[in-house]
Amino acid sequence: MKINGLQKLTLLDFPGHVACTVFLAGCNLRCPFCHNSDLLTADADVLMESDELLSFLKKRKGLLEGVAFTGGEPLLRAGLPELMEKIRDLGYPIKLDTNGSFPDRLKAIVSAGLVKYVAMDIKNSRDRYPLTVGVEDWDPSPIDESIEYLLSGPVDYEFRTTTVEQLHDEDSFVGIGEWIRGARRYFIQPFTDRDTVLFAGFTQPEPETLHKYREIVAPYVQEVHIRGELD
Repeated sequence: MKINGLQKLTLLDFPGHVACTVFLAGCNLRCPFCHNSDLLTADADVLMESDELLSFLKKRKGLLEGVAFTGGEPLLRAGLPELMEKIRDLGYPIKLDTNGSFPDRLKAIVSAGLVKYVAMDIKNSRDRYPLTVGVEDWDPSPIDESIEYLLSGPVDYEFRTTTVEQLHDEDSFVGIGEWIRGARRYFIQPFTDRDTVLFAGFTQPEPETLHKYREIVAPYVQEVHIRGELD
């Protein structure tokens, strides 16, 4: 399987683990604020094949404590379960980033014991999804199913929202809170502008606005944090 990027060391991407992050190209969404726009299509530059990744991981045993998969949308890749199985057999716990669009694939890899942690994006409140994901007439029912599945507790998880001044407001977070009611943990991630953002002109909300959003969501979930801040 083609690997499109590798961050060899991260202390942030897999909570509680010194990990590496594997980037896989291809995504079914076109979020206008996406900062990995170079990974949206399957013809993105290839860094290595999966065998080379496995060789890297064998050499890092005892140094790395986990592997995080991100994208793009990793669940689009048919070879992902097989690669995850090989990585698990090397002794590495695995974290998955997903947009929640493929609940059946999510259930399959969790049921197979291939992942220890799932981070699922909640792009906006349910009624604002089409605008936020850049897909007209987007059907959020797969998101409903993925949320319900994670809330049922088969694997450790977090929900998270990349928060953009131009796309989110207080009503957004009322809707999000109601949608993920009872969640273990939820992160508000301030948008960060980069050269690779799909469309220019987006900004992050002011800190006081982010804190207000946290207050709005807090009654609905067990833990809510602003990413990058110490509570």
